[in-house]
Amino acid sequence: MEKISERDERIKKIDELKKLNIDPFPAKTDRDRTVAEVLAEFEKLEGEKALICVAGRLRTIRVMGNLIFAHLEDGTGKIQIAISKKDIGQEDFKIISKLVDIGDFVEIKGECFVTHKGEKSINAKTWKLLTKAIRSLPDKWHGIQDEEDKLRKRYLDILFNDETREMFVKKAKFWQAVREFLVAKGFLEVETPVLEVTTGGADARPFITHHNALDLDVYLRISMGELWQKKLMVAGYDKTFEIGRQFRNEGMDAEHLQDYTQMEFYWAYADFEKGMKLTEELFKYVAEKTFGTLKFKIRDWEIDLGKKWERYDYAETIKKMTGVDILTADIEEIEKKLKELKVEYDKKGFNITRAIDNLWKFCRKQIAGPGFLVGIPVEVAPLAKRIEGNPRLTQKFHPIIAGSELGNGYSELNDPLDQAARFAEQQKLREAGDEEAQMFDHEFVEALEYGMPPTCGFGLSERVFAFLSDKSMRECQIFPLMKPKSRNA
Repeated sequence: MEKISERDERIKKIDELKKLNIDPFPAKTDRDRTVAEVLAEFEKLEGEKALICVAGRLRTIRVMGNLIFAHLEDGTGKIQIAISKKDIGQEDFKIISKLVDIGDFVEIKGECFVTHKGEKSINAKTWKLLTKAIRSLPDKWHGIQDEEDKLRKRYLDILFNDETREMFVKKAKFWQAVREFLVAKGFLEVETPVLEVTTGGADARPFITHHNALDLDVYLRISMGELWQKKLMVAGYDKTFEIGRQFRNEGMDAEHLQDYTQMEFYWAYADFEKGMKLTEELFKYVAEKTFGTLKFKIRDWEIDLGKKWERYDYAETIKKMTGVDILTADIEEIEKKLKELKVEYDKKGFNITRAIDNLWKFCRKQIAGPGFLVGIPVEVAPLAKRIEGNPRLTQKFHPIIAGSELGNGYSELNDPLDQAARFAEQQKLREAGDEEAQMFDHEFVEALEYGMPPTCGFGLSERVFAFLSDKSMRECQIFPLMKPKSRNA
């Protein structure tokens, strides 16, 4: 005889409940307090013998003769429930004993009391089933062990893992702190298009989709509205920012995903020096608000955001670490050094820009920080202003922490003729096979021709939160993208 599964057993219980005119999935509950609120005013409620109503998921059930002890959890806390046959009646006691399982949601009305073992509890006077769980929860002591299942069934990982639950509370605080900081500094929060005819604001391969109503292909944005926000500087706004999702159709690793949250701000009448000062303030404020400290253990580094932030010159750092002067070296020399250093890189669309960038990434991984990368060549900064007196370099900066660039900022290019020339160079790279080179945005150049004031822009993504948490980005996404699993599972 084939053994019936626990899931099938629970479905049979649903049928039995319906025969007893008990709705296994009612919409309404009379809950008037959370568990946390009950525990906070427990002594008062106990003294008043007040009848209270709580609701939540049953995490344990123990039947002991004419008594049932259970633990109810509602997301704010957990409390013990005592159910006696005398108080709720023989029929209801039998239903709970036979048809209610761990994982079910119930409503309990009762009075607060303390057991002889000193545990704060609620003595049930009435009960109501709110949701019948068809699948049983994992073992409470071990939770989910498989790492892929933790990501695929994140709801269970959160349910059983307090560290995971707290991480996403902290992540919410992280973005709240970013928003608080910028609003307090006078920045206006804006929303810009997610679908674009021309992608802009970054070197990245976009996702392409089709807009049926307009019958044209469009791209999911690869930046947080950089070119749109700079048009708002043309429009007369002094300070804007946006927090939202952006998409890059590229590789996945501990530091990169295709779908993630980004913040970018734009500040008129400010240059990259002011931008670096504000960015350092932002990092310290957000770290304190989110984690309550400026000191972090990230990978093999001890990082103190409270100490002096250093400056790392792009060309000098590469020359010091590799012996290559990128300001004079050609692509053959750099490629030879990359092979010598055993740096793997994408051969498709490979050019001098990608060669320099790969050499820098090798060096970056050896810098602890905190500090700012400066002196970045114009070849790898198509939207940044040039340094006065040194047109090969740009007024661009990256925060460097634990061997990674945790943001990108610069004095924005507002010369429409220079911008058009750089877009033209980027377009040549795209036509030569570099899918990450930027597209020529004629409408943006036109906007610049009306005049944009000196402006500093800066952006950071949720990678900052992942780094400060010393976790991969994928671990820090509440529901990361996963390949579909067989429906037989």
